[in-house]
Amino acid sequence: MAKSKEKRKYIEKLKNKYRLNILNDQTFEEVWTMRLSRLNVIAVFGSAAILIVIFVIVLIAFTPIREFIPGYPDGNTRRNIVVNALRVDSLERELKHWKSYYNNINNILNGGEPTSIVSKPDSTVKYKEIRFTRSVEDSLLRLQIEENEMYNLSVFDNRKSKSSISNMLFFTPVKGVITSTFSLQQNHFGVDIVAAPNEAVVAVADGTVTLSTWTLETGYVIQIQHDDNLISVYKHNSQLLKKQGARVKAGETIAIIGNSGELTTGPHLHFELWHNGNPIDPQKYIIF
Repeated sequence: MAKSKEKRKYIEKLKNKYRLNILNDQTFEEVWTMRLSRLNVIAVFGSAAILIVIFVIVLIAFTPIREFIPGYPDGNTRRNIVVNALRVDSLERELKHWKSYYNNINNILNGGEPTSIVSKPDSTVKYKEIRFTRSVEDSLLRLQIEENEMYNLSVFDNRKSKSSISNMLFFTPVKGVITSTFSLQQNHFGVDIVAAPNEAVVAVADGTVTLSTWTLETGYVIQIQHDDNLISVYKHNSQLLKKQGARVKAGETIAIIGNSGELTTGPHLHFELWHNGNPIDPQKYIIF
């Protein structure tokens, strides 16, 4: 009973009202007054403390102020972590390619067959979600061109009257650096292009695959017959993606760059152009 009475007295004390007056010191006139209780004061100061704590937490969590906390990494540190992670991933990938390259050399020296190195697609890209759709601007441009060329018969006449390959538009077979140029004196009927490992080799123009085979000297070779009696040849590939008789479009992938065959000193593409049965310098018609 005594404890319950004490609790009631304590609660009553918390509820007791007090008056806070502010008086003029000279005239003793009441300027401002306010009625308070201990319970009200506790509630006001408690709520203010909670709001201040919440404000400080939000300020630290969603502003750069958190970088001043000891042990928390700043923006430059996080950026360096991401860059180093990408570099390590690239080094691991490059190391795997070199290991595969040396394993192929050992297999060739031991009389075995080299294994083809196929590049894997980027796992960070969701290819299933890619949608190739025409935009409004693309549709309007197509409609405008079709209307302008509807009655232009010279388009088809010019296409049939082409007799020189200088008017043809060629794709670059592979992106790289030319290390050996065309030379009739040295019986080098093409150009040698060094590119990144597993780089895709594409057709320079529309045509039909007339040869897709393996030879002892030039390794995996693919040959394409184009219009105007033009032939393109791609040698020393690591893998052929098109068979003989297949119809290919300009820019379509036909092989993977490699180092196959005896007449090679390293991974590269030997590319040749033949017109009317004669070899021509590809650098005069294609920008590498």
